[in-house]
Amino acid sequence: MPETTRSSLDDLQASLPEVRIGLSRAGVTGVQKAVRIGRGSQEKLIAATIDCTVDLDPSQKGVHMSRFPELFEEAIEGVVSDDAFLVEDLAEHVARHIVERQDAIVAEVHITARYPYERRTPVTQLSTQEMVSLIGIAAASRDGVRRVVGVEAVGINACPCAQGLVRGHATERLLDAGFDGDDVERILELVPLATHNQRGRGTLFLGTATRVNAERLVEIVEGSMSSPIYELLKRPDELFVVEHAHLQPRFVEDSVRVALKSVLDRLPDLADDDFVLSRQLNFETIHAHEVVAERYGTVGELRTELRDGGHGPLRHTELRDWLRP
Repeated sequence: MPETTRSSLDDLQASLPEVRIGLSRAGVTGVQKAVRIGRGSQEKLIAATIDCTVDLDPSQKGVHMSRFPELFEEAIEGVVSDDAFLVEDLAEHVARHIVERQDAIVAEVHITARYPYERRTPVTQLSTQEMVSLIGIAAASRDGVRRVVGVEAVGINACPCAQGLVRGHATERLLDAGFDGDDVERILELVPLATHNQRGRGTLFLGTATRVNAERLVEIVEGSMSSPIYELLKRPDELFVVEHAHLQPRFVEDSVRVALKSVLDRLPDLADDDFVLSRQLNFETIHAHEVVAERYGTVGELRTELRDGGHGPLRHTELRDWLRP
């Protein structure tokens, strides 16, 4: 191939586009890599999915898409040899690398890794392994970087609305059977009441410069639902999960609010300008649709809202705005 032709092909992405409009994002998504996540003896080799995008100037036709996988390899190799790193460290390292090598204004990297979370069943204390998603997000520019650590875990929610209907109907039937009001109340307090269950998927993001153990975030997500679920369950464990869920019924909205309150209570050292996002998706059992709730904002916004009881103008800072202040 003539040198002039090769040069023109190499520089095509840097040429002027036909329509001179800047793009908010351009890049690659769904790149699969094996990465080491953890610290020291706790390191695990796990599969990760990487998405990376950059801002595109109105005067630039495109980005060098084929270079992204090569840059990922360079960035990953650069941290695997270090003493330790977490998923958010890797996202930051890749984002900084992309900014430098692609000469980008801003690079945004999302990494999702499936992580084996080891724990014990609630009654029999058998060792079990649950798969959760660890999420690292970073946005880097020449001026600095902001990053987010996140998790995604599953649990179960018991519907309060249907349980209220069952309670009302059970009350009528017990009264009709001759039980007095006090006995009916005592019976209904002792016996878990039926309702329909929803398998839920909770997501929690925390944007902060402070080191946060992702497993603490998993505990917060699972604790925001009616009950955690377990891959391994003996009969005593199964009884515990079912009773626990029905004694703590929660709407999808409840799970989001409980998760946010738990973050503020359990991580009191977070700065007001740190970022939190909680999302709950429940898979319905008596409907053909799913239900979802979400809240995002700075820690300061949430603290103010709780302190003032929800009065006054409520600001909800979005993740993209926080990543690029």
